[in-house]
Amino acid sequence: MMNPPLPKDEALLQKILTSCEASRLLETKQFMQHGDTNVYDHCVAVAKVSCVLADKMGLSVDRESLIRGALLHDYFFYDWHVPDPVHRLHGFTHPKCALQNAMDDFALTPVEQDMILRHMFPLTPTPPKFREGWVLCLADKLCYTLETAKFTQNSLVKGFYAGEETLQ
Repeated sequence: MMNPPLPKDEALLQKILTSCEASRLLETKQFMQHGDTNVYDHCVAVAKVSCVLADKMGLSVDRESLIRGALLHDYFFYDWHVPDPVHRLHGFTHPKCALQNAMDDFALTPVEQDMILRHMFPLTPTPPKFREGWVLCLADKLCYTLETAKFTQNSLVKGFYAGEETLQ
């Protein structure tokens, strides 16, 4: 069983989510990501899983950058499932789109920028520069697998999805 994030991480996640209320982050709730999970819930789950993985691996990371980068790694505003030539290469192109949107709406640290841009490694060829980016890569792939296989309601991981920490 994967333990939920520590209370300090939950508190930091809530603080960051509250600071994002004026942004377009809530708009990501209207776009599906994997399986039955929307982009917003996917990103919140990835942020939580990132914190747990960093702890389990004993990594010293910038917690705020880890959470912010995870929340913004898929900061795009379209449904990539809709048949459209523009979406055909979504896996390769959405990191740049997400980074541009995030830079338009937030002041990002270099770590956060790198996390967003390189989170699709190894599908995209350039690996992350920072530990936080490597953790994000792992957490994103784990959440993708759980969502695609529709395991998000499994008692082992249910607490990572659509909890009370999300914005209304």
